[in-house]
Amino acid sequence: MSTLEIRDLHVSVDHDGEQREILKGVDLTVESGQTHAIMGPNGSGKSTLAYAIAGHPKYTVTSGSVTLDGEDVLDMSVDERARAGLFLAMQYPVEVPGVSMSNFLRTSATAVRGEAPKLRLWLKEMKGAMADLQMDPSFAERNVNEGFSGGERKRAEILQLELLKPKMAILDETDSGLDVDALRTVSEGINRMKDTGDTGVILITHFTRILRYVKPDFVHVFMDGRIVANGGPELAEKIEAEGYEQFAPAGTGA
Repeated sequence: MSTLEIRDLHVSVDHDGEQREILKGVDLTVESGQTHAIMGPNGSGKSTLAYAIAGHPKYTVTSGSVTLDGEDVLDMSVDERARAGLFLAMQYPVEVPGVSMSNFLRTSATAVRGEAPKLRLWLKEMKGAMADLQMDPSFAERNVNEGFSGGERKRAEILQLELLKPKMAILDETDSGLDVDALRTVSEGINRMKDTGDTGVILITHFTRILRYVKPDFVHVFMDGRIVANGGPELAEKIEAEGYEQFAPAGTGA
């Protein structure tokens, strides 16, 4: 059982030479086997939370704490966070020219597991995971995300998730840009991982459509850099019916 604890997290970003506060005191606890959906309008701070936890240099943590199993995440380098068991599926996965998916995945698995997986077993494991995600085997020899469609990139992110088996997975708008079939396939991959009970999931999304396939245990609403409402799946249904304006302070819009 692993636990990610976020306490009173404040995060700023450089904006035209000045530090602009984006997160204004976030508290969240995620345990293995739990799925937490983070929902909110554009600009509310959802992605900032994801990248701050992962260690993106653009974001400055000004106060608060993030711990994984009691270890100070904020004291770790980006690669140390990954080896400790944190995983980030990016909203816009980047291309890595000159590096094949196969080499990238095996190198990543070696770093996380502490030793290189035996090649024969690794190939079987990778091909099985690709088949589950309906990925053509030829993708293993293509450069990472180079020439991939949006749906193919998101499948590749979930492929990494399934092979690396992190303690905590942060999925930043994994549903964006997916058609219905790709959304279902990607969601099935997320469900396979969360059903093991070994991984906690933070699922960041604007919309409720992915939550029809990936059922959250908890739903949190982000507004203006804070969590302003907490609940279960019924909270997502309320958002679908009434939008985000219901959570905005009186006299403002979402």
